[in-house]
Amino acid sequence: MRRILFYRTESGFCPVQEFLESLPNRVAQKVVWVLKLVRELDRVPTSYLKKLRDSGDIWEVRADVGNTACRLLGFVEEEELIVLTNAFRKRSQKTPMKEIGVAEQRKADYASRRKHHG
Repeated sequence: MRRILFYRTESGFCPVQEFLESLPNRVAQKVVWVLKLVRELDRVPTSYLKKLRDSGDIWEVRADVGNTACRLLGFVEEEELIVLTNAFRKRSQKTPMKEIGVAEQRKADYASRRKHHG
């Protein structure tokens, strides 16, 4: 079973949690359901979890409810740990480079803080 961790900034802000709390109940429930699949399934279908091409090892969790498409980006820290760095409502076909950049930046911050704090 995988573990899912929500990235926190140095000041303690948790962007993914903020995003989830801003969603309508029905949409939030679907995202939580997808996260449960990601945690529990050995082989998660790519319709729910896939590695983004042209990114520094960034993965995308995908949850769609009606015409609301939610994406949570993050990275695999250890084989069984996924760290989710940011989340957004997807409004276009491609994942915005800006969001991928945020995920890559937070991944670097996470790695640097882990190294300094052991």
